[in-house]
Amino acid sequence: MSTLRYPIVADDHLLGNARAAVQLVEYGDYQCPYCGEAHLVVKELARRYGQQIAVVFRNFPLTDAHPEALNAALVAEFAGTQGQFWAAHDALYENQDQLGPELYGQIVASLGTTADDFQQAIDSGALEQRIRHDIDTGLRSGVNGTPCFFINGQRADLSSFDSLLDIVGQRVART
Repeated sequence: MSTLRYPIVADDHLLGNARAAVQLVEYGDYQCPYCGEAHLVVKELARRYGQQIAVVFRNFPLTDAHPEALNAALVAEFAGTQGQFWAAHDALYENQDQLGPELYGQIVASLGTTADDFQQAIDSGALEQRIRHDIDTGLRSGVNGTPCFFINGQRADLSSFDSLLDIVGQRVART
């Protein structure tokens, strides 16, 4: 079982309580259909346990298999600069079958920003640098596919995404 080599830090995209006894870190790809399925389970965990858990998302776009994964991650990271990461994150997964310029434009507009603002952020290199950092931390932690989950620093080998509900529920019950 592999270990998370890069702990949760202040600039991670986090739902819940950073100091929670149960910490879930996901490495995901916005175009990965399995990540789309897992998204519903992670949303349910965040809803069910709120401040009892920390839920972190890190980008791990598998660009060879998913040509829109990097573009979607750029949109999510741009939304993060506007304090709206999770809204964009949800919109990308909930509209996974529509990933592309039209959806990205809608998300950017919903932030109260323009396509020019988004392009300037891309041109600065900061968004891609953030994504590259997530990929690097994932690789150092043994991530080789998506979704990949770590619970309290240990890789979770899941038989199904529903088993994630059970594992996290058991951990929360012990706290």
